Amino acid sequence: MRITMVKKRLASGESCEKCAQAEEMLRRRSLWDRIDEVLWAVEGDASSPGARVAAKHGVELAPFFVVQDESGEETVLTSALRLAKQLASSAAPPASVSVPAVDLATAVRNLEGAEPSEILRLGLEHYGERCAIAFSGAEEVVLIDMASRLGLPFSVFSLDTGRLHDETYEYLDEVRRRYGREIEVVLPDAAEVRALVQSKGTNSFLRDGHWECCGIRRLRPLRRVLGRFDAWVTGKHRGSHSPVELPVVEADPIFRGAGEDLLRLNPLAGWTRVDVLDYARRHAVPTHPLLDKGFARIGCAPCTRPRSETPGEPDRWWWEQDASAPAEADPGSGI
Repeated sequence: MRITMVKKRLASGESCEKCAQAEEMLRRRSLWDRIDEVLWAVEGDASSPGARVAAKHGVELAPFFVVQDESGEETVLTSALRLAKQLASSAAPPASVSVPAVDLATAVRNLEGAEPSEILRLGLEHYGERCAIAFSGAEEVVLIDMASRLGLPFSVFSLDTGRLHDETYEYLDEVRRRYGREIEVVLPDAAEVRALVQSKGTNSFLRDGHWECCGIRRLRPLRRVLGRFDAWVTGKHRGSHSPVELPVVEADPIFRGAGEDLLRLNPLAGWTRVDVLDYARRHAVPTHPLLDKGFARIGCAPCTRPRSETPGEPDRWWWEQDASAPAEADPGSGI
């Protein structure tokens, strides 16, 4: 694949502001080295190389990108963000690198009582972009804020089951804009979803239970994406929905990573929901709008609802006799 970027040079000799912003964004995401050629469309000069390419493809605005595949076919992208998403989705999994294994016993001992940001620092200093924050659209936003303040490289992904609340999709965009960071959206296998819907209908979970649907839409995509990383970060906290006391760092008991062993960090394990929301308030971190509408958990639209005023009445999978989720079926979600 060969990528040509066409930038506009103003009559003053300066690059247009949008072109400069696009370049800065690509550099920030370590994608600038994927640009093979830069052509300038000089203002008022129709014979400049970039202007000729713009005329050839009928493009009137800069910047834009011409992506040529191996067959020579060209595709024009007028959005730098769309190019970044395409490059991220087509990128090969991170190459496995040899890094010293984290000494779990030492890490747990050293991090006992530590602030979440220090627990988070362990993963980012050790693995960088090979450490991913799993963002469900709720508490994990404070982890993105903490990681951004640390100034260390990291990755973020979010599972899109195809059945999320509209507010969640809007919130993901808000967080992207706030932190200027790409959130990799991980989708379920389309063929598996199609087969389930065609054979059992759209809402089969109301009759058969949620496990099959969750397996296809959440668990398998999560297993697939975690296989590319060496460490991941969850937003689980004390009193969330895990009856088991969480260690701040552990060898993941369920999933495997790129190097087989997968480190799992739970920086918020010592915090309550009140602590999380207090951090968000103090640091002006954007919070999910459904939290203000009484939601304690934010997942798929058909399966989560506001907290009931009736004690003990579940707010997720309430139509089932036993709506509790075993560890493997409910991995990493902060809500």
